[in-house]
Amino acid sequence: MNQIASQGQLRLAYLRWALFTVPIIVALGFLSGRLANSGYGNRWFDALEKPALMPPGWLFPVAWTILYVLMALAFAIVLHARGAKGRGAAIALFLVQFLLNLIWSPLFFRAHQVGGALALILILVVAVAATTALFWRIRRLAGVLLIPYLLWLAFASFLNYEIGRLNPDAATLVAPALRTQI
Repeated sequence: MNQIASQGQLRLAYLRWALFTVPIIVALGFLSGRLANSGYGNRWFDALEKPALMPPGWLFPVAWTILYVLMALAFAIVLHARGAKGRGAAIALFLVQFLLNLIWSPLFFRAHQVGGALALILILVVAVAATTALFWRIRRLAGVLLIPYLLWLAFASFLNYEIGRLNPDAATLVAPALRTQI
């Protein structure tokens, strides 16, 4: 026996990381969106003209939940890869890109800064591409798990750009107040 840990012990160690990362990343993503009042139902967002390729409102929470779970699983794989070359840089870059991700919703939905949000999401795409490459070098599966996130961000960048193009006055747009009839 020349192994320090059995395969079962290694799987259990990864599972512990995943049980830590998945709830935290999903909860922080949900909290960011909730605090920003993101998505349909936000009066400012509802008042904007949307691009023709805008998905239905129900798709966003479903997609983001899946993406956050995939991100967290990829992160757990890298956290579990002790001694892997480049692991520290990959962890640091993941945390930076995740922070940028959490900032986007408040910038777009709460502050109504469509142009600033576009700049941020483009930086985020670059950061996620670099994170994907670093994760890939450590564990190929970790890199693969980030590819759907990178593709969704590219699509979200397009949507952000189109919303800015279709609504040049978005930052000053005042959504109509709710009316009640008595």
